[in-house]
Amino acid sequence: MTTETPKRRYEKRARAVHEQATRMRIIDAAIDLHGSVGPARTSISAIADRAGVRRATVYRHFPDERSLFLGCSGTYEERNPAPDPATWASTPDPAARLQEALDAIYAWYERVEPMLSAVMRDIDAVPAIKEIQAGRLAYLEGIEDGLAAGWGVRGNAAKRLRATIGLALDFLAWRTLHERGLTRADAIDVMSAAVRAVSA
Repeated sequence: MTTETPKRRYEKRARAVHEQATRMRIIDAAIDLHGSVGPARTSISAIADRAGVRRATVYRHFPDERSLFLGCSGTYEERNPAPDPATWASTPDPAARLQEALDAIYAWYERVEPMLSAVMRDIDAVPAIKEIQAGRLAYLEGIEDGLAAGWGVRGNAAKRLRATIGLALDFLAWRTLHERGLTRADAIDVMSAAVRAVSA
């Protein structure tokens, strides 16, 4: 039985640090390209050029498209975390709770708009995007569940309420208001008024 020498242990640690740094350069390059030209137009060659590595190095770290997208999305989400619903869940008044939620969600949309727009534009062209976006849609559905509580409506009125809250949370709906020049406060007022109207 042989034991590793201190030199060998140091070399292994140094190699691991180097490999992790290379992996992060690849991820950073892919994130930059996904957010600018879009995932569908991002080639492995472009990622390799931007990261300063060979194509083979990219494939060694990410052997297929899915693993690359999962690596990129995980890192991007860590850097741009979605709002925690717990921050508004304890607000008892449903209208006030809705406004708090929309303020947090819209502030997040403002930060991630370039990336999310590019990704959603390419969702049909890149199958891996659908898997990743499923998590975001499930997150919004959970928020919708919480925001729909406490309005005191039933039947068709409840259905209309849920649909309107879902619209208020939708990224494309927010982007339309944003592109028309509405401030975050204005967009919150418009969507909150729509929800209140269907709950009356």
